[in-house]
Amino acid sequence: MAQPIIEIPERLFQTAEFQQFEGSWDAGALVVGPDEYRFVRPFSWSVSVSNTGGALLVSGTVEGRAETECARCLEPFELDLSGEVEGYFIIPGMEAEGQKEDEEAEFDLLPEDGKLDMEPLLSAALIVDLPLQPLCDEDCQGLCPQCGKNLNDGPCGCEPPQDDVEFEEAKNPFAALKGYTFDE
Repeated sequence: MAQPIIEIPERLFQTAEFQQFEGSWDAGALVVGPDEYRFVRPFSWSVSVSNTGGALLVSGTVEGRAETECARCLEPFELDLSGEVEGYFIIPGMEAEGQKEDEEAEFDLLPEDGKLDMEPLLSAALIVDLPLQPLCDEDCQGLCPQCGKNLNDGPCGCEPPQDDVEFEEAKNPFAALKGYTFDE
């Protein structure tokens, strides 16, 4: 499948013009931190490109389904993703009067060939939508720390850990003051 590239038509270089674009994008896989999201079907995207006078504003959505592993039980599961696509591209030679060079650095320049590669914008929109910790279910029980059995399938039969008094005391934020004498 081809990369998601938009060829900007000549009419969009006129102020206040806009046009809709849509397509599908085969993202393959996206690795964010320790998590890998695999996309079995292409994502669908739809954007509007508007000339704001010296720049092109790209806004729209990208939607699809991803598969990853639960952070607690390590079982694969699927989740729906929907991200907001945003981009602002300065048209070369059309910079606004009085615009400072450091302001131009905040935005991307439209490539000379007039083609926008949508992949970075689509990826960024999906990354923002990803959960901080992917869970198959909010109530996922995870794995037994002793035998590794998935506790969502039922109890494992391991002996519960004995109460560790030192560990419980160390959780107290004032534990470091335990042996301190306050007498002068």
